[in-house]
Amino acid sequence: MCGVDEWVERVDGQDRVTGVVSRRQAVREGWLHRVAVTVCRDQRGRILVHRRSEQLARFPGLFEAVVGGAVRVGEFYEQGAAEELGVRALPRLLFTFINRSGLSPHWLGVHEAVIREPVEAVVPDPEEVAWHGRLTEPELRSALVNWRFTPDSREVFGRYLTFRSRRECR
Repeated sequence: MCGVDEWVERVDGQDRVTGVVSRRQAVREGWLHRVAVTVCRDQRGRILVHRRSEQLARFPGLFEAVVGGAVRVGEFYEQGAAEELGVRALPRLLFTFINRSGLSPHWLGVHEAVIREPVEAVVPDPEEVAWHGRLTEPELRSALVNWRFTPDSREVFGRYLTFRSRRECR
């Protein structure tokens, strides 16, 4: 956010809009609001992982296995997810849940997208991302144990794997 606040919709336990607040206030007060994240895979199934810049106020220097951010006023989860990607990919909403593992509780819309560009073509904002690369699923499982990841990444990846395994069993 770099010092600039965002306006988000405050929502209830059923994900219904109850008002408009600043994201900073929603986090401070512990009010539910919406966040959209995307698990980005390439055509070989490797997952995009990045390390947050040390200058960020929230979780500096921690790794993330998702790309995402707040869903702004009037947006749907898919719009928020697409905006955060910064590459040509169509995020597909998989599921939503109330996430209580981060700074404050929030509804989290989890998406998946296949990124066709080579890793060199993904150019994140250097003020927000210190490093990025792609890991296979086994490499990411190992990294989640050995590296310092954001709470959202750990929670989302576990639920994502469960979602995928259930979908494959059908």
